[in-house]
Amino acid sequence: MSAALAILLSALAMTLIVGVRYLATSGAFALATRVTRPGLYKGLDAQIVREIKWSLASAAIYGVPAGIVAWGWSNLGWTRIYSDVAQYPLWYLPVSVLLYMAAHDTWFYWTHRWMHRPRWFRIAHAVHHQSRPPTAWAAMAFHPVEALTGAVVIPLLVFVIPIHVAALGIVLAIMTIMGVTNHMGWEVFPRFMVRGPLGGWLITASHHQRHHERYGCNYGLYFRFWDRVCGTDKGLGSFAPAGGAGDRGARAGGRDAGQPAAHRGRAAS
Repeated sequence: MSAALAILLSALAMTLIVGVRYLATSGAFALATRVTRPGLYKGLDAQIVREIKWSLASAAIYGVPAGIVAWGWSNLGWTRIYSDVAQYPLWYLPVSVLLYMAAHDTWFYWTHRWMHRPRWFRIAHAVHHQSRPPTAWAAMAFHPVEALTGAVVIPLLVFVIPIHVAALGIVLAIMTIMGVTNHMGWEVFPRFMVRGPLGGWLITASHHQRHHERYGCNYGLYFRFWDRVCGTDKGLGSFAPAGGAGDRGARAGGRDAGQPAAHRGRAAS
């Protein structure tokens, strides 16, 4: 088999894996929503279909660089992924997970904030904000431009920061679960965590909901660190039902691409 064909097959395999992972995770949390919050997604069938279509397109964009890197790792020894747990001290396993999450969170904060500049919002990020309110299916509902900015970060990090293959799996699992739970329209984590000291530094659905309410704030993915440092942390949002105060406010303020007028008129940075 030629290297080109092997790389193509690897990219296709990773695209399938990302797509199935998205469908399984979002589907599971959508089912949990249906059981615990019946009627929450009522009337959103067309929106959910759109979210799934955009997300499956994003899965292909995420799968290509992941497939190329996976092929290079297994055939040419690319990357700093290791499989021998004894290669680094055991304490490094959780540290590597935190390093990846911190690096990913930094990348996400600044690219997400960049996507809220008026021009790039209209070009790309408006696709994600068409979900009003977001559902469990919206986690990967991105325009291809935005999907590309998210698809390259982990494949680049594996060339820089050593990580055990199992620890990398944990990073990807956390990324997937938090991406879904932050969008599903209700808080899955207990109140004592969300409202307590730990919740003051971690992003959950309540925090990200405020971003979908106000747009120009709460840009982080895992941690509230950059939002706090840069003054863009505006606290926790509310889960008003579709057509409620939060949704009406977003719709009333939006023009053209759906972004509130006050935010469209200025650069997010």
